[in-house]
Amino acid sequence: MDRLLGRTALVTGAARGLGAQIVKRFAEEGAHVIVNDLNIAAAKETATKYGGDAFACDVSDSGDVDRMFKEIASRKMEVDVLVNNAGISGLEGDNQAEERVKKSVMIAEAAIKGELPEIDPPILEATDAAWSKMLAVHLNGTFFCSRAFVRNLRKNGSKPETEPAVINMGSIMGTSGGAGSGAYCAAKAGILGLTRSLARELAPYQIRVNAIAPGYIHTDMTSPMAEMFPLLMAQTPQGRLGEPDDIAWAAVYLASYEAKFVTGQTLSPNGGWYMSQ
Repeated sequence: MDRLLGRTALVTGAARGLGAQIVKRFAEEGAHVIVNDLNIAAAKETATKYGGDAFACDVSDSGDVDRMFKEIASRKMEVDVLVNNAGISGLEGDNQAEERVKKSVMIAEAAIKGELPEIDPPILEATDAAWSKMLAVHLNGTFFCSRAFVRNLRKNGSKPETEPAVINMGSIMGTSGGAGSGAYCAAKAGILGLTRSLARELAPYQIRVNAIAPGYIHTDMTSPMAEMFPLLMAQTPQGRLGEPDDIAWAAVYLASYEAKFVTGQTLSPNGGWYMSQ
């Protein structure tokens, strides 16, 4: 239970869901955890549970990200593991979410039958604001936090012996695509590309950068997609959706010394979903 002993890990978007489970496993493996979330009350609750600290920050705002890292440094904490987990599904607060999911199911079923869908493709309902918001939180947020992380490492004097690591949260949808999820897929594909680029750029500084591309995971964020769960499980050889813990253990591995020769890689816990496509 000490795979991350002595490490300090910042996990963004970690008050609940995948992020909170990553925080839990990191803490159990000996890391000091820093929980970031827009909801500071929820972040503090999670941090307190695992003996960590909490900071509010909007990762889509570069100034706010820089402020958070400065505040962390001012409290004499040196982050050596960054997990860029903050994200949105685009379904939060959308009272049309279930209807949109039903349409995506109808389109998928028509495609399986070799029929032409009778409804318009989802791109015609996509708005500029929704597109920009999705990329701002996922892709910009990952870039802003990674830049601030590296800046702090350089300012404090990079210590290769601590094996600094960045873990970016991608998605299988970043490589496979998904009807009705153009902005989300584009953002996640961008994250996977950024991961490879930063891995090359930072390898000479002994900073590892990897990504996790989860399959379909059962969380509060994906609950509006419940209509699609039977289809997704049927496409998954293991016959189930993933759980947050399936992703948390992948993050533990990538953050640990066990992965010291692993960089520029995308680890995809997906229950074999890729094989069925």
